[in-house]
Amino acid sequence: MNSSARSARSARSVRSALGAVSLCCVLAVLGACSSDSDSADSSTTTSAKSEFLTAAEDRGEPTLEATDPVTELVIVDDVVGTGEAVKPGDTVTVHYTGASASTGKVFDSSWSRGEPISFGLDQVIAGWGTGLVGMKEGGRRTLVIPGDQAYGANPPPGSGIAPNETLVFTVDLISIDS
Repeated sequence: MNSSARSARSARSVRSALGAVSLCCVLAVLGACSSDSDSADSSTTTSAKSEFLTAAEDRGEPTLEATDPVTELVIVDDVVGTGEAVKPGDTVTVHYTGASASTGKVFDSSWSRGEPISFGLDQVIAGWGTGLVGMKEGGRRTLVIPGDQAYGANPPPGSGIAPNETLVFTVDLISIDS
């Protein structure tokens, strides 16, 4: 089976696994007010962020299941957002859950910490930096990331991630902060 067929089969596996997952949008609220002249824009932005966070919380933490390993990044929009779209290099605020594809075991989750996290797309694994581009605020996206776009042969010590492990993340985009 060629890599395109395997990727398509993996995407179908992810979609099937996600059928059991309640749709969730993990969103973070960052209040950012500047000058008084921006107050109307800031309150609108804060309102939209609150709306996206509330939607994520209503959907709740996603449940991830084991899936086949992949050799190419698989992107599945579980919920298409209505806000701005992520561009390369943006800073974003998200809620997420990450699991090993081989076992479905969660190794990290902002949900378990009780709050979203913000980071620049140039500060994360390649699969995130590429996989979140084009995603709209308020959306939920599942990324199936091959090992070479995740941690490769050197996963973080104590993470429970095997070398070259395919990873699955479900990400709720709360806001674009840049």
